Amino acid sequence: MTTKINISINGFPVKIEKGKTILEAAKEEGITIPTLCYHKDLCVAGNCRVCVVEVAGQRRLSAACATPCDEGMEILTNSLKVRNSRKHIIELLLAEHNADCTKCYRNGNCELQELASEYKIMTQDFIELVPLKTYSIDMYSPSIIKDDSKCIRCQRCVRTCAELQGVNALTVAHKGNKMKITTFFEKHMRDVVCTNCGQCVNHCPTGALVEKNYIEEVWEAIANPNKHVVVQTAPAVRVGLGEELGLEPGTRVTGKMVAALKRLGFDSVLDTDFTADLTIVEEGTELLTRLKRALVDKDETVSLPMATSCSPGWIKYIEHMFPEYLDNLSTCKSPQQMFGALAKTYYAKARNIEPDKIVSVSIMPCTAKKFEAFRPEMHDSGYRDVDYVLTTRELAILIKQAGLDFDKIEPVKYDRLMGDSTGAGVIFGATGGVMEAALRTAYEIITGREVPFKNLNIEPVRGMEGVREATIKIENPVKEWAFLDGVELKCAVAHGLVNAKKVMEAIKSGKANYHFIEFMACPGGCLGGGGQPIPTNAEIRQRRAEAIYAEDRDLPIRKSHENPEVIKLYKDFLIEPLGAKSHHLLHTKYTKRNRY
Repeated sequence: MTTKINISINGFPVKIEKGKTILEAAKEEGITIPTLCYHKDLCVAGNCRVCVVEVAGQRRLSAACATPCDEGMEILTNSLKVRNSRKHIIELLLAEHNADCTKCYRNGNCELQELASEYKIMTQDFIELVPLKTYSIDMYSPSIIKDDSKCIRCQRCVRTCAELQGVNALTVAHKGNKMKITTFFEKHMRDVVCTNCGQCVNHCPTGALVEKNYIEEVWEAIANPNKHVVVQTAPAVRVGLGEELGLEPGTRVTGKMVAALKRLGFDSVLDTDFTADLTIVEEGTELLTRLKRALVDKDETVSLPMATSCSPGWIKYIEHMFPEYLDNLSTCKSPQQMFGALAKTYYAKARNIEPDKIVSVSIMPCTAKKFEAFRPEMHDSGYRDVDYVLTTRELAILIKQAGLDFDKIEPVKYDRLMGDSTGAGVIFGATGGVMEAALRTAYEIITGREVPFKNLNIEPVRGMEGVREATIKIENPVKEWAFLDGVELKCAVAHGLVNAKKVMEAIKSGKANYHFIEFMACPGGCLGGGGQPIPTNAEIRQRRAEAIYAEDRDLPIRKSHENPEVIKLYKDFLIEPLGAKSHHLLHTKYTKRNRY
C-alpha cells in the first residue's frame, strides 16, 4: 500500500506519495516549476538552481528537483523571493551565453530561450559583471557540433554520456568561472572515444550540442538538373517526424512524409525498410551458417554469439571498448549502407542512370549515421554509397522551409523498386525489432513453420527493459537443418550502450552464453535516436514504439523473406544470400574462405 503524506503547496493542502520530490509533487498538482539541469532520463543534479522553491522554516531556497517532500512541509513555488531568484539566475546564464538566437540552430526549441521569454528578461543588469570569454566551436565531427558559447554548464550531456551510454566522452573541467564541459585533453569530438550517438544532443537544453546539418547541400542537389536525387527514410522517422510538425508523440505519418518528400523535389522516394528486410535475409543466413559450422563442422574459429551490426553507434563502441569481439559482429552493413550501395548499382542499372549522377540521401533518426556514411569502407558501389544523411529534425526543417502545410498533405505510397517493405522491416525502429524480424525468418527457414507466437508478435524481445533475454527451442526442423533439432536458440536484446556494456562484460566473464544478440546504441532503439525530435523521455519513446508495432500489425506482409521486391532483387541482381555480389556490396569484409 502506498504511503501518503500531507504537505501544502502555495497554501493549498495536498496529499502526496511519500518519497516524491517537490518537483514531482508540484507537477501532479498542475504547477510547473522551471528546470534546466533536470531531465527524466538522468539522475538528479540540482546544480542549475532554476527550480528553487521556498520551504517554510528553511533559510535558503531549495532545489525542487532534489528535495523530497516531508510530512507537514509548506512549500511556496511562486513567492516574490522565488521569482526574483529565478529571474536573477536566468539573467546570469544569459550574461555569459551567446544569445544571438536568430543564428542558433536551436532557435525556437531552446529551454533557456523559453525561460527568458517566460520571465521577460528585458534588461542586461549582469552583462558588465561577467567578463567576455573566447569560446571555441568544434565542427570537425561529421555528426555533432559542440559550441561552448551556448553551454550553460548544466552537465546534462556529461550525465547522459556516463549514465545512459557509459562512454564518458564528455566531462567537467576546471572550477568556478573557468568551469567548462570538455573532452579528454580538450581534443575535438572526432578524436576521442565518442560513438556519435547524439544522445548528448537530445538532452542538451540549448544549442551547445547540435547535429552537423547538411540541409543546404541537399537543397543544392535537388536544384541541380544534372543530378538524380534518391531519398530513403528509416522506420523510426515515420513515428517521430510528426512531433516536429506539431502532432502528438507516436503519430504515424508515413504517407504524408512520402508525399512531402515528393513535393520537396526528390526524384525518387524509397524506404530503408526494404533494405531492413534484405538485412534479415543476409544476416539470418549468416547466423545459420555460423551455427552449422560450429555445431556440425566443429569449426572452432567460428565466432559466437553473433551480434547485430545495424547500429553505427554500437559498432563504434565495440571498436573502442571490446575490439577483441569484432569478429562476433555480423558482417552485414546497416540497412542505410546496403541501400546506398544498391542505389548506385542495382537502382542505377534498372533506371538506366549513370551512378555518378545519383545523389543518395537518407533520412535517419540517428546522428551516428552521418559518421557511418563517411566511413572510408562505405564506397563499395564505386562511389560514396550514401552522400548525405539528414536527421528527422532536419527533414522537418526542409518541410517548413518549403512552406508545406503538413496537415493538408494527402498521403501517398513509396515509389517502386526498393520501396516495398514488410512489417518486419518496420519494427527495426524499436529495440528488439531486429531480433524479432530475424527470428520470424530464421525460425521459418529452419522448421518450415511460423514462429510459435500469436500473430507473429515475439513478446519476450519487446519492451523497454535495458536487457531482455529469450530462448526459442527448435523442434522438428526441415531436413537441411536437422542438426538444430532440440537446440535452444538463446537470444538477448540490449539498448543504450550502458546496457550493451553489461552484456559484453557478462559474455567476457563467461556468465552469459548466447547465440544471437541485438545491440542498439540509443535508449528505445532507433526511435530514441540522437536525431529524433526534442524533447525525449521514456513516455515519448514508449508512444513511438507503440506506433511502430501498430504499423507492423497493419501491413499485409510481415516477414522479411516474403518481400516480393527482395525476392526480385536476388533473382535479377544478387543471385543468392551471402553470394559474391552480396558480399561485395552488402557486407563489410569478404575473403575466399567466407570466414566469419
